[in-house]
Amino acid sequence: MSSSSYKCRRFKNKVAIVTAGTKGIGLAIAERLGLEGASIVIGSRNQKNVDEAVAQLKTKGVKNVAGLAGDIGEEVEQKRLVDFTLQTFGKINILVNNHGINLSIGNILEVSHEEWNKLFNFNVISGFQMTKLVQPHIKNQGGGAIIFNASYSAYFSPPAFAAYAVTKTALVGLTRALAIGLAKDNIRVNGIAPGVVKTEMSRPLWEAGPEAERQIAELTGIALGRLGEPDDCAGAVAFLASDDANYVVGETMIIGGGAQARF
Repeated sequence: MSSSSYKCRRFKNKVAIVTAGTKGIGLAIAERLGLEGASIVIGSRNQKNVDEAVAQLKTKGVKNVAGLAGDIGEEVEQKRLVDFTLQTFGKINILVNNHGINLSIGNILEVSHEEWNKLFNFNVISGFQMTKLVQPHIKNQGGGAIIFNASYSAYFSPPAFAAYAVTKTALVGLTRALAIGLAKDNIRVNGIAPGVVKTEMSRPLWEAGPEAERQIAELTGIALGRLGEPDDCAGAVAFLASDDANYVVGETMIIGGGAQARF
């Protein structure tokens, strides 16, 4: 992608924070918003990854981009990221809570109390806290958008990683609740629920090649017959963050290539 790939400039003069924005879906979201004119701040744990991602985004044509390393699960680091954004670009219009972790694979009854706490703190509570921090700043701009990255596993809790999926179900509920609470400020809160997307987390499912990918798609009921790409998610986020979605509130868009996942 390059800056010439998109003729629309839906985010000119807008500032967006993208958490976990150095790789995969987060990086694709940062690129898409940036190529449509937004000034971008990305956050991630590792400074080297942040620096590399900022350089990559600039190479792709994102003119205004900066990054800050920190643990988004820690309140002090959340505030640092928000303060850094205000110091760098002077305002906030869009927040993409893209971050998430999975600590446990296996029977849900074997998930420890400590693992539950870590999962909910990082996957759910930290996004809530980021929303509280940015709300007054987005409100001061006359409104804006907040998008959460959930997962289509939120709708059926696959046994192998059910604990992770439960936190994503909670995230769908949090999105709805915040949407009602912030609508009065003209802040639209929505979410995406990606299916199997080709990122590092899902690499074992697709690195064997196209035939393996086709088989996974068939087994998981993906009607399009292929796994998702990070850009598939980025386009959906760009829509939800833009004025094109100015009457879309409290929704979580499943991006699953036709895989059936509904409450």
